Amino acid sequence: MSRHLSSQATVDLFSKYVIGNYKRYPVNLVRGEGSRIWDSEGRELLDLFPGWGCNLLGHCHPAIVDAITAQVKELIHVPNTWHMEQQGQWAEMLSERSFGGQAFFCNSGAEANEAAIKLARLNGSPTRYKIITFEGGFHGRTMGALSATAQPKYHAGLGPMLPGFSYVPWGDLEAVSKRIDHETIAIMIEPIQGEGGVKIPDASFIQGLRDLADQHKLLLIFDEVQTGCGRTGEWFGYQFFGVEPDIITLAKSLCGGIAGGAMLAKSEVASFLKPGLHASTFGGNPIAAAAGIAYLQTVESEGLLGRAQQIGARFQAGLESIKGEVDFIREVRVAGTMIGVELEMEGAGIVQAALDDGLLINCTQGNVLRFLPALTLTDDEVDQSLEILSRILVASENTLSSQNA
Repeated sequence: MSRHLSSQATVDLFSKYVIGNYKRYPVNLVRGEGSRIWDSEGRELLDLFPGWGCNLLGHCHPAIVDAITAQVKELIHVPNTWHMEQQGQWAEMLSERSFGGQAFFCNSGAEANEAAIKLARLNGSPTRYKIITFEGGFHGRTMGALSATAQPKYHAGLGPMLPGFSYVPWGDLEAVSKRIDHETIAIMIEPIQGEGGVKIPDASFIQGLRDLADQHKLLLIFDEVQTGCGRTGEWFGYQFFGVEPDIITLAKSLCGGIAGGAMLAKSEVASFLKPGLHASTFGGNPIAAAAGIAYLQTVESEGLLGRAQQIGARFQAGLESIKGEVDFIREVRVAGTMIGVELEMEGAGIVQAALDDGLLINCTQGNVLRFLPALTLTDDEVDQSLEILSRILVASENTLSSQNA
Protein backbone atom coordinates (compact mmCIF):
# COMPACT_ATOMS: atom_id res chain seq x y z
CA MET A 1 0.00 0.00 0.00
CA SER A 2 1.27 3.49 -0.88
CA ARG A 3 2.36 5.67 2.03
CA HIS A 4 1.02 8.71 0.16
CA LEU A 5 -2.51 10.04 -0.12
CA SER A 6 -4.12 9.59 -3.49
CA SER A 7 -4.32 12.63 -5.75
CA GLN A 8 -8.06 12.94 -5.14
CA ALA A 9 -7.67 12.68 -1.36
CA THR A 10 -5.03 15.40 -1.50
CA VAL A 11 -7.29 17.62 -3.62
CA ASP A 12 -10.07 17.14 -1.05
CA LEU A 13 -7.68 18.03 1.79
CA PHE A 14 -6.67 21.25 0.03
CA SER A 15 -10.26 22.16 -0.73
CA LYS A 16 -11.04 22.15 2.98
CA TYR A 17 -7.89 23.60 4.55
CA VAL A 18 -5.81 25.52 1.98
CA ILE A 19 -6.75 28.94 0.60
CA GLY A 20 -7.58 28.58 -3.07
CA ASN A 21 -5.36 31.33 -4.46
CA TYR A 22 -3.63 29.00 -6.95
CA LYS A 23 -4.99 27.17 -9.94
CA ARG A 24 -3.67 23.69 -9.24
CA TYR A 25 -3.53 20.55 -11.34
CA PRO A 26 -5.49 17.73 -9.63
CA VAL A 27 -2.27 15.78 -9.10
CA ASN A 28 -0.36 14.96 -5.91
CA LEU A 29 3.37 15.03 -6.70
CA VAL A 30 5.41 12.92 -4.31
CA ARG A 31 8.89 12.31 -5.74
CA GLY A 32 11.36 13.82 -8.17
CA GLU A 33 14.70 12.88 -9.68
CA GLY A 34 16.44 14.89 -12.36
CA SER A 35 13.85 15.98 -14.90
CA ARG A 36 11.34 13.32 -13.85
CA ILE A 37 8.57 13.58 -11.27
CA TRP A 38 6.01 11.04 -10.04
CA ASP A 39 2.54 11.41 -8.60
CA SER A 40 1.03 9.35 -5.79
CA GLU A 41 -0.46 6.92 -8.31
CA GLY A 42 3.00 6.20 -9.70
CA ARG A 43 2.60 8.11 -12.96
CA GLU A 44 5.84 9.53 -14.34
CA LEU A 45 6.11 12.98 -15.95
CA LEU A 46 8.96 14.56 -17.89
CA ASP A 47 9.30 18.01 -16.32
CA LEU A 48 10.38 20.95 -18.50
CA PHE A 49 9.35 23.44 -15.81
CA PRO A 50 10.87 21.93 -12.65
CA GLY A 51 9.95 23.82 -9.52
CA TRP A 52 8.64 26.80 -11.53
CA GLY A 53 12.19 27.33 -12.76
CA CYS A 54 13.78 26.91 -9.33
CA ASN A 55 15.22 23.43 -9.85
CA LEU A 56 17.82 24.34 -12.46
CA LEU A 57 19.80 21.22 -11.52
CA GLY A 58 16.63 19.14 -11.73
CA HIS A 59 14.76 17.57 -8.84
CA CYS A 60 16.78 16.48 -5.81
CA HIS A 61 20.26 16.78 -7.30
CA PRO A 62 22.63 14.73 -5.10
CA ALA A 63 24.97 17.69 -4.52
CA ILE A 64 22.12 19.80 -3.12
CA VAL A 65 20.72 16.92 -1.07
CA ASP A 66 24.14 16.13 0.41
CA ALA A 67 24.89 19.78 1.21
CA ILE A 68 21.66 20.46 3.05
CA THR A 69 21.71 17.09 4.81
CA ALA A 70 25.18 17.79 6.19
CA GLN A 71 24.24 21.36 7.14
CA VAL A 72 21.09 20.52 9.12
CA LYS A 73 23.18 18.27 11.34
CA GLU A 74 25.38 21.20 12.35
CA LEU A 75 23.34 24.40 12.29
CA ILE A 76 19.85 25.11 10.97
CA HIS A 77 19.31 28.79 11.72
CA VAL A 78 20.84 31.68 13.61
CA PRO A 79 19.98 35.38 13.31
CA ASN A 80 21.85 37.77 11.06
CA THR A 81 23.18 39.59 14.11
CA TRP A 82 25.87 36.87 14.07
CA HIS A 83 28.43 35.93 11.45
CA MET A 84 28.05 32.67 9.50
CA GLU A 85 30.96 31.47 7.41
CA GLN A 86 28.63 29.81 4.89
CA GLN A 87 26.91 33.12 4.14
CA GLY A 88 30.21 34.94 3.74
CA GLN A 89 31.61 32.25 1.44
CA TRP A 90 28.42 32.26 -0.62
CA ALA A 91 28.58 36.04 -1.02
CA GLU A 92 32.21 35.79 -2.09
CA MET A 93 31.40 33.20 -4.75
CA LEU A 94 28.56 35.29 -6.17
CA SER A 95 30.70 38.43 -6.15
CA GLU A 96 33.56 36.72 -7.97
CA ARG A 97 31.23 35.46 -10.69
CA SER A 98 29.48 38.79 -11.16
CA PHE A 99 30.68 42.39 -11.08
CA GLY A 100 32.47 42.24 -7.75
CA GLY A 101 29.71 43.71 -5.62
CA GLN A 102 28.26 42.89 -2.20
CA ALA A 103 25.28 40.73 -1.33
CA PHE A 104 22.11 41.08 0.71
CA PHE A 105 20.35 37.76 1.25
CA CYS A 106 16.63 37.09 1.53
CA ASN A 107 14.19 34.31 0.64
CA SER A 108 12.55 35.07 -2.71
CA GLY A 109 12.61 37.15 -5.86
CA ALA A 110 9.97 39.54 -4.58
CA GLU A 111 12.05 40.16 -1.44
CA ALA A 112 15.19 40.71 -3.52
CA ASN A 113 13.35 43.27 -5.64
CA GLU A 114 11.96 45.00 -2.55
CA ALA A 115 15.55 45.33 -1.32
CA ALA A 116 16.64 46.77 -4.67
CA ILE A 117 13.80 49.31 -4.64
CA LYS A 118 14.74 50.39 -1.12
CA LEU A 119 18.42 50.62 -1.98
CA ALA A 120 17.69 52.73 -5.05
CA ARG A 121 15.59 55.16 -3.01
CA LEU A 122 18.27 55.35 -0.33
CA ASN A 123 20.80 56.27 -3.01
CA GLY A 124 18.50 59.04 -4.24
CA SER A 125 17.23 60.33 -0.91
CA PRO A 126 15.72 62.80 -0.23
CA THR A 127 14.60 64.11 -3.62
CA ARG A 128 15.13 61.29 -6.14
CA TYR A 129 12.84 58.29 -5.72
CA LYS A 130 11.18 57.46 -9.05
CA ILE A 131 11.94 54.19 -10.84
CA ILE A 132 11.18 53.46 -14.49
CA THR A 133 9.97 49.94 -15.30
CA PHE A 134 8.59 48.25 -18.42
CA GLU A 135 5.24 47.08 -19.73
CA GLY A 136 4.97 43.30 -19.60
CA GLY A 137 7.52 43.09 -16.79
CA PHE A 138 7.01 41.10 -13.61
CA HIS A 139 8.85 41.79 -10.37
CA GLY A 140 6.84 40.03 -7.64
CA ARG A 141 3.70 40.05 -5.52
CA THR A 142 4.68 42.17 -2.51
CA MET A 143 3.42 45.74 -2.72
CA GLY A 144 6.66 47.41 -3.79
CA ALA A 145 7.51 44.73 -6.34
CA LEU A 146 3.89 44.66 -7.49
CA SER A 147 3.92 48.43 -7.97
CA ALA A 148 7.00 47.99 -10.15
CA THR A 149 5.14 45.40 -12.23
CA ALA A 150 3.58 47.13 -15.22
CA GLN A 151 0.75 44.66 -15.76
CA PRO A 152 -2.67 45.99 -14.68
CA LYS A 153 -4.11 42.49 -14.27
CA TYR A 154 -1.93 41.99 -11.18
CA HIS A 155 -3.08 45.29 -9.65
CA ALA A 156 -6.81 44.51 -9.75
CA GLY A 157 -8.45 45.09 -6.38
CA LEU A 158 -5.17 45.98 -4.66
CA GLY A 159 -4.79 49.69 -5.38
CA PRO A 160 -3.56 52.23 -4.86
CA MET A 161 -0.09 51.11 -5.88
CA LEU A 162 3.04 52.51 -4.26
CA PRO A 163 3.79 55.87 -5.93
CA GLY A 164 7.00 56.56 -7.76
CA PHE A 165 6.92 53.97 -10.56
CA SER A 166 6.69 54.99 -14.19
CA TYR A 167 5.84 52.43 -16.88
CA VAL A 168 7.19 52.62 -20.43
CA PRO A 169 6.83 50.37 -23.50
CA TRP A 170 9.24 47.45 -23.74
CA GLY A 171 12.14 48.16 -26.06
CA ASP A 172 11.45 51.89 -26.44
CA LEU A 173 14.56 53.89 -25.53
CA GLU A 174 12.99 57.18 -26.57
CA ALA A 175 10.10 56.62 -24.17
CA VAL A 176 12.59 55.91 -21.36
CA SER A 177 14.52 59.10 -22.15
CA LYS A 178 11.34 61.21 -22.12
CA ARG A 179 10.22 59.77 -18.77
CA ILE A 180 13.44 60.65 -16.90
CA ASP A 181 13.13 63.74 -14.73
CA HIS A 182 14.92 65.32 -11.76
CA GLU A 183 13.18 62.90 -9.36
CA THR A 184 14.22 59.71 -11.20
CA ILE A 185 16.81 57.50 -9.51
CA ALA A 186 16.71 54.18 -11.37
CA ILE A 187 15.71 52.05 -14.35
CA MET A 188 14.57 48.54 -13.43
CA ILE A 189 14.19 45.78 -16.01
CA GLU A 190 14.29 42.03 -16.56
CA PRO A 191 17.07 41.63 -19.14
CA ILE A 192 14.84 38.93 -20.66
CA GLN A 193 11.16 39.09 -19.74
CA GLY A 194 10.07 35.78 -18.24
CA GLU A 195 6.44 35.86 -17.18
CA GLY A 196 5.98 38.54 -19.84
CA GLY A 197 6.51 35.97 -22.58
CA VAL A 198 10.23 35.10 -22.78
CA LYS A 199 10.92 38.33 -24.68
CA ILE A 200 14.59 38.72 -25.62
CA PRO A 201 15.65 42.29 -26.49
CA ASP A 202 18.36 43.45 -28.85
CA ALA A 203 21.65 44.03 -27.06
CA SER A 204 21.51 47.61 -28.38
CA PHE A 205 18.42 48.27 -26.25
CA ILE A 206 20.10 47.01 -23.08
CA GLN A 207 23.24 49.04 -23.91
CA GLY A 208 21.03 52.06 -24.53
CA LEU A 209 19.60 51.77 -21.03
CA ARG A 210 23.13 51.69 -19.61
CA ASP A 211 24.00 54.81 -21.62
CA LEU A 212 20.90 56.66 -20.37
CA ALA A 213 21.63 55.63 -16.78
CA ASP A 214 25.19 56.92 -17.07
CA GLN A 215 24.09 60.14 -18.73
CA HIS A 216 21.52 60.96 -16.03
CA LYS A 217 23.38 59.39 -13.08
CA LEU A 218 20.72 56.72 -12.57
CA LEU A 219 21.05 53.22 -11.19
CA LEU A 220 20.46 50.36 -13.62
CA ILE A 221 18.74 47.44 -11.87
CA PHE A 222 18.44 44.03 -13.52
CA ASP A 223 15.79 41.68 -12.15
CA GLU A 224 17.58 38.38 -12.78
CA VAL A 225 15.22 36.16 -10.83
CA GLN A 226 14.72 34.03 -13.95
CA THR A 227 17.82 34.81 -16.01
CA GLY A 228 20.36 34.45 -13.20
CA CYS A 229 22.52 31.55 -12.05
CA GLY A 230 23.31 30.02 -15.43
CA ARG A 231 19.90 29.92 -17.08
CA THR A 232 21.09 31.68 -20.27
CA GLY A 233 24.42 29.85 -20.55
CA GLU A 234 26.14 32.72 -18.71
CA TRP A 235 26.27 33.07 -14.95
CA PHE A 236 24.01 36.10 -15.17
CA GLY A 237 21.73 37.50 -17.82
CA TYR A 238 23.62 40.78 -18.03
CA GLN A 239 26.64 38.83 -19.24
CA PHE A 240 24.46 37.47 -22.06
CA PHE A 241 24.21 41.06 -23.34
CA GLY A 242 27.62 42.33 -22.24
CA VAL A 243 26.11 45.21 -20.27
CA GLU A 244 26.89 45.65 -16.56
CA PRO A 245 24.15 46.92 -14.21
CA ASP A 246 24.57 48.48 -10.77
CA ILE A 247 22.24 46.05 -8.98
CA ILE A 248 20.98 42.56 -9.81
CA THR A 249 18.34 40.53 -8.01
CA LEU A 250 18.38 36.73 -7.83
CA ALA A 251 16.17 33.89 -6.58
CA LYS A 252 14.51 30.80 -8.11
CA SER A 253 17.50 28.62 -9.08
CA LEU A 254 19.93 30.40 -6.72
CA CYS A 255 19.88 27.52 -4.21
CA GLY A 256 19.09 24.59 -6.48
CA GLY A 257 15.48 24.35 -5.28
CA ILE A 258 15.82 25.54 -1.69
CA ALA A 259 14.17 28.89 -0.94
CA GLY A 260 16.66 31.71 -1.29
CA GLY A 261 17.07 35.16 -2.77
CA ALA A 262 19.80 37.74 -3.08
CA MET A 263 20.48 41.28 -4.18
CA LEU A 264 23.98 42.04 -5.45
CA ALA A 265 25.03 45.68 -5.65
CA LYS A 266 28.19 47.54 -6.51
CA SER A 267 29.97 48.48 -3.30
CA GLU A 268 29.48 52.23 -3.66
CA VAL A 269 25.74 51.66 -4.16
CA ALA A 270 25.42 49.05 -1.41
CA SER A 271 27.00 51.38 1.17
CA PHE A 272 23.68 53.25 1.55
CA LEU A 273 22.04 50.19 3.16
CA LYS A 274 22.93 50.92 6.79
CA PRO A 275 22.05 48.78 9.85
CA GLY A 276 18.37 49.03 10.70
CA LEU A 277 17.21 50.07 7.22
CA HIS A 278 16.41 46.60 5.92
CA ALA A 279 16.49 42.98 7.08
CA SER A 280 15.32 39.43 6.40
CA THR A 281 15.00 37.01 9.32
CA PHE A 282 15.73 33.85 7.34
CA GLY A 283 17.80 35.49 4.61
CA GLY A 284 21.14 33.80 4.00
CA ASN A 285 20.45 31.10 6.58
CA PRO A 286 22.97 28.25 6.81
CA ILE A 287 20.81 25.77 4.87
CA ALA A 288 20.19 28.16 1.97
CA ALA A 289 23.86 29.17 1.96
CA ALA A 290 25.04 25.55 1.91
CA ALA A 291 22.68 24.81 -0.97
CA GLY A 292 23.73 27.98 -2.80
CA ILE A 293 27.42 27.10 -2.52
CA ALA A 294 26.77 23.54 -3.68
CA TYR A 295 24.76 24.85 -6.61
CA LEU A 296 27.56 27.11 -7.85
CA GLN A 297 30.18 24.41 -7.40
CA THR A 298 28.07 21.86 -9.27
CA VAL A 299 27.40 24.10 -12.24
CA GLU A 300 31.14 24.63 -12.60
CA SER A 301 32.32 21.08 -11.92
CA GLU A 302 29.80 19.61 -14.37
CA GLY A 303 30.31 22.26 -17.07
CA LEU A 304 26.65 23.21 -17.04
CA LEU A 305 26.95 26.72 -18.44
CA GLY A 306 28.05 25.18 -21.71
CA ARG A 307 25.38 22.53 -21.34
CA ALA A 308 22.72 25.28 -21.15
CA GLN A 309 23.82 26.50 -24.55
CA GLN A 310 23.74 22.97 -25.98
CA ILE A 311 20.23 22.33 -24.65
CA GLY A 312 19.04 25.67 -26.00
CA ALA A 313 20.48 24.99 -29.44
CA ARG A 314 18.88 21.53 -29.58
CA PHE A 315 15.48 22.94 -28.60
CA GLN A 316 15.89 25.81 -31.07
CA ALA A 317 16.52 23.43 -33.96
CA GLY A 318 13.72 21.06 -32.97
CA LEU A 319 11.14 23.77 -32.37
CA GLU A 320 12.00 25.58 -35.61
CA SER A 321 11.47 22.28 -37.41
CA ILE A 322 8.05 21.91 -35.78
CA LYS A 323 7.29 25.54 -36.67
CA GLY A 324 7.74 24.60 -40.32
CA GLU A 325 4.80 22.21 -39.97
CA VAL A 326 2.56 24.30 -37.73
CA ASP A 327 1.16 27.58 -39.04
CA PHE A 328 -0.04 28.86 -35.67
CA ILE A 329 3.48 29.04 -34.19
CA ARG A 330 4.44 32.69 -34.50
CA GLU A 331 7.97 32.69 -33.07
CA VAL A 332 10.49 30.56 -31.18
CA ARG A 333 12.66 32.42 -28.64
CA VAL A 334 15.61 30.75 -26.91
CA ALA A 335 18.31 31.93 -24.50
CA GLY A 336 20.00 28.86 -23.05
CA THR A 337 17.33 26.98 -21.14
CA MET A 338 14.93 29.92 -21.17
CA ILE A 339 12.60 28.99 -24.01
CA GLY A 340 9.37 30.50 -25.34
CA VAL A 341 7.12 29.46 -28.22
CA GLU A 342 4.64 32.18 -29.13
CA LEU A 343 1.40 30.92 -30.64
CA GLU A 344 -1.37 32.64 -32.58
CA MET A 345 -3.88 30.93 -30.29
CA GLU A 346 -4.40 30.24 -26.60
CA GLY A 347 -1.89 27.77 -25.20
CA ALA A 348 -3.80 26.27 -22.25
CA GLY A 349 -5.09 23.38 -24.34
CA ILE A 350 -1.57 22.54 -25.49
CA VAL A 351 -0.34 22.51 -21.88
CA GLN A 352 -3.14 20.14 -20.86
CA ALA A 353 -2.55 17.87 -23.83
CA ALA A 354 1.16 17.74 -22.98
CA LEU A 355 0.34 16.84 -19.38
CA ASP A 356 -1.98 14.08 -20.57
CA ASP A 357 0.96 12.81 -22.66
CA GLY A 358 3.40 12.87 -19.73
CA LEU A 359 5.11 16.23 -20.34
CA LEU A 360 4.97 19.19 -17.97
CA ILE A 361 5.26 22.64 -19.58
CA ASN A 362 3.90 26.11 -18.82
CA CYS A 363 1.96 28.80 -20.66
CA THR A 364 2.32 32.50 -19.93
CA GLN A 365 0.60 35.59 -21.35
CA GLY A 366 -2.12 33.27 -22.63
CA ASN A 367 -0.33 32.27 -25.81
CA VAL A 368 3.37 31.68 -25.04
CA LEU A 369 4.47 28.14 -24.22
CA ARG A 370 7.29 28.50 -21.70
CA PHE A 371 9.96 25.93 -20.86
CA LEU A 372 12.57 26.38 -18.12
CA PRO A 373 14.25 22.95 -18.18
CA ALA A 374 17.09 21.84 -15.96
CA LEU A 375 20.70 22.16 -17.05
CA THR A 376 20.96 18.41 -16.43
CA LEU A 377 18.36 17.53 -19.08
CA THR A 378 19.78 14.84 -21.38
CA ASP A 379 19.71 14.88 -25.18
CA ASP A 380 17.32 11.92 -25.09
CA GLU A 381 14.98 13.88 -22.82
CA VAL A 382 15.15 16.91 -25.13
CA ASP A 383 14.26 14.68 -28.07
CA GLN A 384 11.47 12.98 -26.13
CA SER A 385 10.04 16.40 -25.26
CA LEU A 386 10.21 17.54 -28.87
CA GLU A 387 8.53 14.33 -30.05
CA ILE A 388 5.61 14.86 -27.66
CA LEU A 389 5.31 18.55 -28.56
CA SER A 390 5.46 17.80 -32.27
CA ARG A 391 2.71 15.21 -31.97
CA ILE A 392 0.44 17.57 -30.03
CA LEU A 393 1.10 20.69 -32.10
CA VAL A 394 0.75 18.94 -35.45
CA ALA A 395 -2.49 17.31 -34.27
CA SER A 396 -3.79 20.75 -33.24
CA GLU A 397 -2.78 22.14 -36.65
CA ASN A 398 -4.69 19.34 -38.40
CA THR A 399 -7.75 19.97 -36.23
CA LEU A 400 -7.70 23.67 -37.01
CA SER A 401 -7.27 22.98 -40.72
CA SER A 402 -10.25 20.61 -40.81
CA GLN A 403 -12.39 23.12 -38.91
CA ASN A 404 -11.51 25.87 -41.36
CA ALA A 405 -11.98 23.71 -44.45
